[in-house]
Amino acid sequence: MTLAIVLAAEAPAASLPTRSGEPLADRLADQLRRAGADEVRHVADLDELAAVADTATGPVLVTGADLVAHTAVLRHLATSPVGPTVALVLTDPPGEGRTAVREERGQVVGAGPPEALDGGATGVFGGALRVGVDDLPSLAAAARAVAAGVVPAGAASAAAPAGPAVDRLFAGLTGLGTLTFAQRVRLLVAHRVADPSGLAAAEAAVAAVDEDRAELKLSVKERDDFFTTFFVSTWSPYVTKASAKLGLGPTGVTMISVAFAVAAAVLFGTGGRPALVAGAVLLYLGFVLDCVDGQLARYTRHFSAWGGWLDTMADRAKEYVVYAGLGYGATQAGFRYGWALAIAAITLQTVRHMTDTWYGVLHDEAARRPRAVGTSGGGIGDKLNAASNRVQADTGSVSYWLKRTVVFPIGERWALIAITVALFGPLVSLYAVLAWGVLAFAYTGALRTLRARWMWVPVLDTVDATLHRDDGPLARVLPVLRPVGPLTLAVGAALGPAALLVTALLTRDGAEGLRWAVPAALLVLLAAGLGAGAAHNGPLDWLVPAALRAGEYLFAIAVGVVGGVPPWLIFGYVFVLTLHHYDLTARLEKRQSAPPLHGVTLGWEGRSVLLALAAIVGFAGIGMATLGTYLLVVFVGSVALAWVVLPARAARASVGLVGAGGRSPG
Repeated sequence: MTLAIVLAAEAPAASLPTRSGEPLADRLADQLRRAGADEVRHVADLDELAAVADTATGPVLVTGADLVAHTAVLRHLATSPVGPTVALVLTDPPGEGRTAVREERGQVVGAGPPEALDGGATGVFGGALRVGVDDLPSLAAAARAVAAGVVPAGAASAAAPAGPAVDRLFAGLTGLGTLTFAQRVRLLVAHRVADPSGLAAAEAAVAAVDEDRAELKLSVKERDDFFTTFFVSTWSPYVTKASAKLGLGPTGVTMISVAFAVAAAVLFGTGGRPALVAGAVLLYLGFVLDCVDGQLARYTRHFSAWGGWLDTMADRAKEYVVYAGLGYGATQAGFRYGWALAIAAITLQTVRHMTDTWYGVLHDEAARRPRAVGTSGGGIGDKLNAASNRVQADTGSVSYWLKRTVVFPIGERWALIAITVALFGPLVSLYAVLAWGVLAFAYTGALRTLRARWMWVPVLDTVDATLHRDDGPLARVLPVLRPVGPLTLAVGAALGPAALLVTALLTRDGAEGLRWAVPAALLVLLAAGLGAGAAHNGPLDWLVPAALRAGEYLFAIAVGVVGGVPPWLIFGYVFVLTLHHYDLTARLEKRQSAPPLHGVTLGWEGRSVLLALAAIVGFAGIGMATLGTYLLVVFVGSVALAWVVLPARAARASVGLVGAGGRSPG
């Protein structure tokens, strides 16, 4: 249940008559209901607001009574998926008493009078915010503190805040350290007014914009990659509009996209020019639908944790199924190592994604603590960060598009696959993906490493390091080798499996004779467990999860080569591992808890030990197939529990509690 509060305190515009004749505060209340609020209350002062926040059981929307905006602006605020607490941020010049905002990576990192932000203001508070359930105590505390004239610790100004009550409330909430995300207004209209002339001008601006057409345009990401921007988003909104009219939901579009990708993979494996061209077309259309599902969610405002998780998982599964089709097609065309290239592609891309995820977490942490992170000493990290920000701000320039393209985002990957497979075939397509992927990995890795040393934020200390390292029981009981550091141990541990794999691939007389080397490679890999209990607070420890993924995958591939396991089975096993690991990263990005069955996935070291034992006794193929099947069953079971069984059980329990609470005694 969403509660909306119209805070009329110190807002003279609240009683101004609108075009329809009703007071502005009353029209705002009606708009909030149409935006999705279940209940709307008019609150006279901050003390009353604090009392309401104390008893609220769901998200709370708070608006001042001087806001003139499209209803869609309030609906976007109420349904924003970026975080539990979100504030409306405008580009209007800050008026008297208005609260200026400084944001980084979409997070509000400072709020107060413009002069208190040292010229770093990026916008002005729009007079409305949504507060998540977990932040309601902070909302109540900020309201009481501001009402008493107290400046919350961490506020941008040491003086008692001035201006409308809603502005002072927001500054106080930010001063308490509440993580707040910025909701920008684009294409639609939102203005704060103080007099009849301002109200008339704002109402005229609202009336001049077609709300539905603007919402359809807003469904397209504001900043996307080159291929997506110019070859997909130019026409995908029409598909989005048609999907909405047909009653298709984002999940349905995602499933159709998966079907297109699977069909393309089958055609790539079939071979023959007509099949390859048809597969390329289906792959392109599948990517269009992959964009449409997100656009449809934004257009209809149908967001859910399940939908976000499914979209992330489906994107990776589709791409890796295509790699399988390319590997099979190259093998059928007579190239001996077609599956090997597919295995290399899935491994490279997964490790890259792990670095993307954790660097993003690092960057977000750095943005939340700009004063405590590093210094402005003018080092190379500072210069790279400033240069990157300049390029990102220069949208549409050649350098902007080069920067967005060189990192090989998903649109460019799918376009490259479609073009190369249609013109040349699966083998060339795999080589192209690997070549560009390695270049992008080297480029982003080098720059991020330098920038990360500037940020120096203890990333894994802010999340469950054991969970996202994917440690099992063995790693947790190993002693801690603190002087070496978890990253050095993880990278060094990956070298053992890498050496075994290279040796096995170069062995002319077959790799069976290398079974004796498997235990040695395993011991080197297990050395990474010596860093499990150490503090992961080094400037580069965001690379630890990716290094552990690389070590485990390389060991599994090496065991498969040594044990003579069919390459398609090795690919399948690595594919199942990627599902497990993407589940963890998707939950991190969507702020979800650990998978319900994570405790029985054995950890990277437990799985590696079992594979090593199977290889030593001569049953590497059987061991890999059995373990892969077990992990797939656990993954499916975990998904069913997390998204079906447990939510249904919680809903039944909630209904039972409501029924018990409403039952009369006796």
